Amino acid sequence: MKKLIFSIIAVMSLTTAIAQDNDRPRRDGQRNFDRTEMLKRRTDDVVKKYNLNSEQAEKLLALNTKFADKLNPRMGGFGRGRGSRPAPNFGGGNGGNRPEMTEEMRQNMEKMRQERQVAQKQYDAELQTIMTPEQFKAYQEDAEKRMQEGRRRGGGPRGQRNQE
Repeated sequence: MKKLIFSIIAVMSLTTAIAQDNDRPRRDGQRNFDRTEMLKRRTDDVVKKYNLNSEQAEKLLALNTKFADKLNPRMGGFGRGRGSRPAPNFGGGNGGNRPEMTEEMRQNMEKMRQERQVAQKQYDAELQTIMTPEQFKAYQEDAEKRMQEGRRRGGGPRGQRNQE
């Protein structure tokens, strides 16, 4: 009888844990967001930071939705120069177990980088029509700061650290 009761409790606990997994915070303390929530949250952050009005907010959400896949297919983040991801390890004698990067891989990465650059320019051009000149100038200054910070952390071109 005791085994039956313990088994039932164990199954119920496991079921509860699985059911709550989607609401469980990740290691970094953030909730798991779906795509729509993430776009809305990022839009709200920009609206607050640059004091956009409701009309600008609607246009920005549409713009962010339009460019989400072009600028960051993994939804890892809008904005240039985040630099938060470490450079991939393609061997290089440092004990990594990843394969060496082939010429085809290099070409694909370069093509994707160029496509992201074009998309970022298009995004910025459309964003400039949404924001006031003062708001857009502040946005550009912040983007440059993020890019510089990313380079200091080792997220510069091709993941190379700037030697300062």
